[in-house]
Amino acid sequence: MSDQCSETSDQFERRKGDHIRLSLDDRVQAQGLSGFDEISLVHEALPELNFDEVELFSFSLGKKIPTPFLVSSMTAGHAGSVDLNVRLAKACERRGWRLGVGSQRRELTDANASREWKNVRKMAPKVQLLGNLGLSQLIQTPVDRIQKLADDLEASAMFIHLNALQECLQPEGTPQFKGGLKALKKLVRELSMPVIVKETGCGFSKATLEKLKDTGVAAVDVSGLGGTHWGRIEGLRNPSLQTVAETFANWGISTVESVATAVALKPKYEVWASGGVRTGLDAAKLFAMGARTVGVAKPILVAALQSEEALDSHMQLIEHELKIALFCTGCRNISEFKKKKVWKWHKSSQAK
Repeated sequence: MSDQCSETSDQFERRKGDHIRLSLDDRVQAQGLSGFDEISLVHEALPELNFDEVELFSFSLGKKIPTPFLVSSMTAGHAGSVDLNVRLAKACERRGWRLGVGSQRRELTDANASREWKNVRKMAPKVQLLGNLGLSQLIQTPVDRIQKLADDLEASAMFIHLNALQECLQPEGTPQFKGGLKALKKLVRELSMPVIVKETGCGFSKATLEKLKDTGVAAVDVSGLGGTHWGRIEGLRNPSLQTVAETFANWGISTVESVATAVALKPKYEVWASGGVRTGLDAAKLFAMGARTVGVAKPILVAALQSEEALDSHMQLIEHELKIALFCTGCRNISEFKKKKVWKWHKSSQAK
């Protein structure tokens, strides 16, 4: 049975509150599994440029963007999420980051839920928002209703997230993915904006990435193993399945391996990357490997919960770290960074 029918408002509030609280718990972090330590950038001791010449502009989804960063989808549709999303949206508008919103599935059954985004839009009218819905909800929802979700948000693109492991372990889970590829192709054909497929921390295999090549999706966010692990979170929420969750605590494909595999396929879709990104140097490694956009979640959430000033300061720090990585490899911008072979992969014995 779909959670759209069975989950009460109180249950929804508790679930979303649990997700925010537990995502800050170190026990749910798949630390050391992202693969970033296996990637090094080649130092240029004599860069023929000045630091103030380094720029972070990039191109994505057919547009020039001031910075290639994304605040990855976190939360929406519950008490407290409005203020948090307003704070995130205002910061993203100031700094030119895009903002992926949390799952909009509550809006499918609660017409009042879209009011949250009207308030966000009022406070940050120019921010680029990316809508978000799970694959299991996509399968059972007509495209015109998803179009309305996107329109209410004034979204520039729509995320469809894949979270098979989480749905298996979540007490309110909906692990019904049959027909997902067909539904995804239909959405791409009929939705009036780009569709982006993203994982939620378990990455992508070569076989799955190849299946997505013929769907027409605009981008794939690999969201690999290495950051917040939703299987671990649901295990802490669901004591009856905690042992099972521990069995799958390291389930997934690393962020680095997922990006490398995706880029090697030379797909028509853009390769986006997230999953355990904690610094601008982590992001730099992914850009060097070929990622077009890099998403950051936990460090942004931690800063956002502190204050607006802390959030802005941390976003600026990440940007500054990326600029240093560009400068110290002799690159003026992201495009030049990608064209040069400035990274090396020191594969560990565990690497596939």
